[in-house]
Amino acid sequence: MQYAENILGTIGNTPLVKLNVLTKELPCLVLGKYETFNPGNSVKDRMALKMIEDAEADGRLKPGGTIIEGTSGNTGMGLALAAIVKGYKCIFVLSDKQSKEKMDILRAVGAEVVVCPTNVEPDDPRSYYSVSKRLGKETPNSWYVNQYDNPSNCKAHFESTGPEIWEQTDGKVTHFVVGVGTGGTISGVGSYLKMKNPKVKIWGIDTYGSVFKKYHETGIFDENEIYPYITEGIGEDILPANVNFGVIDGFTKVTDKDAAVYTQLLAKKEGMFLGNSAGSAIKGLLQLKEHFTKDDVVVVLFHDHGSRYVGKMFNDDWMRERGFLEDEITTAADLIKDHIDKPMLTVRTEELVSHAIERMREYKISQIPVEDINGFVGSVDESTLLHHFIEDKNIAKKPIKDVMGAAFPIVSKETSIDKVSKLITKDNQAVLVDLGNGKHHIITKYDIINAI
Repeated sequence: MQYAENILGTIGNTPLVKLNVLTKELPCLVLGKYETFNPGNSVKDRMALKMIEDAEADGRLKPGGTIIEGTSGNTGMGLALAAIVKGYKCIFVLSDKQSKEKMDILRAVGAEVVVCPTNVEPDDPRSYYSVSKRLGKETPNSWYVNQYDNPSNCKAHFESTGPEIWEQTDGKVTHFVVGVGTGGTISGVGSYLKMKNPKVKIWGIDTYGSVFKKYHETGIFDENEIYPYITEGIGEDILPANVNFGVIDGFTKVTDKDAAVYTQLLAKKEGMFLGNSAGSAIKGLLQLKEHFTKDDVVVVLFHDHGSRYVGKMFNDDWMRERGFLEDEITTAADLIKDHIDKPMLTVRTEELVSHAIERMREYKISQIPVEDINGFVGSVDESTLLHHFIEDKNIAKKPIKDVMGAAFPIVSKETSIDKVSKLITKDNQAVLVDLGNGKHHIITKYDIINAI
């Protein structure tokens, strides 16, 4: 009979899978190292087990202890599975940008989850780096994993992932492409492959808002490179000890939008239901096409499973809210289709200015059409009201007709975006769309920007 002694015995030996559709314009053979076949559905199972075993061996992790780590979710899952088998407790600290699915999964396997704000400095006491370190000091009989600087992270991939790729490609691999977060995967695999063949090229996939690419190219840690981003699992605002920049031949950056769009495309075009970093990896691979020839064998590593992103990259509403869906927008009707069900707010000529201000404040709008019994006769906006207020502090008690500007232009539903855009100027903040049957809707400059 063939069976594993426990779930940890199924970690590793994941398959290589050829990509056929998204890579058809590349001259080379592209193989995906499909890490979702690990029991925790991610590449992090490998290093999680290795870090625990090494900590047990040197006494850092003692029987009945508590494992504490800051994680984007996947390392936590790997640690949790090992902890269940080995009898440890787990406390995991996540940033609030991580998907709800990741948090729910960690709780489902018995871990305690602490959520911290994303948009704070790494040394801020609220950051998930700082909170995890503090919990490690305050919790009795605990071990703080620190995957970013823990050498067992890199060692796990040098000992398992790298050799697997070499053997599975019969030593023919020429390029290895992978998203970079803690740095353990790219550094461990890269070191092994270059040891076997120094000509193998190692490419890291970075994201906008991360410091890796510029630091690799210039040696400068530029804090101006650091800003919030949506992509999960790759990029950093710190330099983890596990990132061996000497092993990496280069980086390419992928936008949040491209990462999300290609995450969907992997599922729809290749049947590969993968996580957000896989979208980054495949788009980054395509951006590097000039580096490949017909004789190359390119291995791209796919970190985790799509089930952890069902509420995000695989949710069209979530994608649409961020402008990530490639919807065709050509007419005035297209510009307002996402909010056409909401009534258009107006104000009457005889209402007081204070009424318009209250309405604009309550609904967070910057301009509002003015109407009377005959139809639309004017408009007011923030800049107009501010100008009048500076001249007369009692403006709030005046009727709208005394301060209103010209009425917004009215266009048909079929009017092109180009024509609508030209009607919005510094003197005219919006355009009204005639929907028929006496109904209208408003297009603002923000609708135009969102369409762009």
